[in-house]
Amino acid sequence: MPRDASSRRQFVKAAMNAPYLEREEEHNLAVAWRNDDDQEALHRLVSSHMRLVIAIAARFRHFGLPMSDLIQEGHVGLLEAAARFEPERLVRFSTYATWWIRASIQDHILRNWSIVRGGTSSTQKALFFNLRRLRAKLASGTDPMPESKMYKEIASAVGVSVADVALMDSRLSGPDTSLNAPVAETDGASSDRQDFLVCDKPLQDETVGTMIDTQRRKKWLSDALTVLSERELRIVRERRLSDEGATLESLGSKLGISKERVRQIESRALEKLRSALMSTHPEAIA
Repeated sequence: MPRDASSRRQFVKAAMNAPYLEREEEHNLAVAWRNDDDQEALHRLVSSHMRLVIAIAARFRHFGLPMSDLIQEGHVGLLEAAARFEPERLVRFSTYATWWIRASIQDHILRNWSIVRGGTSSTQKALFFNLRRLRAKLASGTDPMPESKMYKEIASAVGVSVADVALMDSRLSGPDTSLNAPVAETDGASSDRQDFLVCDKPLQDETVGTMIDTQRRKKWLSDALTVLSERELRIVRERRLSDEGATLESLGSKLGISKERVRQIESRALEKLRSALMSTHPEAIA
């Protein structure tokens, strides 16, 4: 699709003046393209239906995308229809191609209308492309309809939830806004929208510092554990260093001792660990 205005007008004029095809001629061209890969037949078949592409594209111009882009995407859909068309079914090519043209244009709009991707399910697409029409139809009555009731009516008609309707309505109510767009000017310096975004995550230097400290403390603990006996190490690991700490009673059953004896060994082991850490890394005990 040409970009400059003069070329676009010539393109549209040529498309609108292209001759219509009779049913038999259209069938013969489709057969020649499908069976013999006749490029000339494809060209004539597609050229004669470009007015259909323009007419369908015009229905979607209110979404704010360039008309030339819509026609170009519709042309892609038309070529896809030509590639898939089965002339032996005796269906007019325009009837078959309409669905492919519309689907191609709608997919282009969904990809480019907003930087935020919307739903891609069939019901979400139906909501996106029918919300404004349904809203205008419901608002055309003599008595104004409450928004909550309007949302319910639209949700019922399209087959989605009321929350989906409210979310889509808010998306369609305004265009995307850049985070770099200025919103205020203080002391001669302008502020961007992103300056007002609040992030609860710690700063990068804090995150890195915490990671380094954690690795260092793990190393200190690993070294200190070497002072424990095999039984002390097992009790400390199962009681203190596992996600689900074992009970004194369960450990006593495994080791064949009383739970009170397990508690005594654990207490002695923790004291040995503390002494080992204090002797090598006093800062570890805080």
